[in-house]
Amino acid sequence: MKRGILRPAARRSVILRQTALLAAFAVMSLLLPAQDYYGKYNFTLGAGGAIPQQEIGEAFTPAPVVNFNFGYRFARNFQLDAGVETAFGAADIRTFTRTDIGTLEINDRQYFLPLGGRVIVPFGESGRHEFYAGGGGAYLRYSEVIRQPSDFFRIPCTVCSRRSGWGYYGLVGYRSALNRGRNLWVGVTSKVYRGRTDGEQFGSVPPTRTQDRWVFIQGEFTFAF
Repeated sequence: MKRGILRPAARRSVILRQTALLAAFAVMSLLLPAQDYYGKYNFTLGAGGAIPQQEIGEAFTPAPVVNFNFGYRFARNFQLDAGVETAFGAADIRTFTRTDIGTLEINDRQYFLPLGGRVIVPFGESGRHEFYAGGGGAYLRYSEVIRQPSDFFRIPCTVCSRRSGWGYYGLVGYRSALNRGRNLWVGVTSKVYRGRTDGEQFGSVPPTRTQDRWVFIQGEFTFAF
């Protein structure tokens, strides 16, 4: 067995634990009192750190990450989520390429597109505090990008390598409202991505399929209405 690849029994155990956690949150949501008002449309910006693990753990390094997420809260305790997250320089790629306008630098980015949902547990008489947990599917893409010389035109990168694949994610978090109307929220979210990617050699990652895992910890600000 290759290092970092979960056995089928271990993988089932992880899925069962995540399912049990979501079920526990759903039960808690029925027991804890809170006001009925909630914002249906939630726009979230966040920033924090991304930690690579498993087969990319030695090839990649921890990197800063930012995210944007849109959530549609169709019920007090349930929300659908879609977003994009970008890590900067986890592969530590810094090379150069010649172009018609001179030598330009190449760096790397890691993109994550999650699509799923979450269970939300408001608590307290004011309903200004919430725990949540969720998960769903995800698309992962690692790309070399050329540092553009201008915002008004773009130079194509013909030598940049890429890797991509599919996976899933799980998250847990807490947030608190800044105002009585519960339009402004701040919180922290921990998220785990698991997936398989393949493609070209990317930094020191060989051109073979790899089992990837990422741990994200981010502070977030949400506007809800």
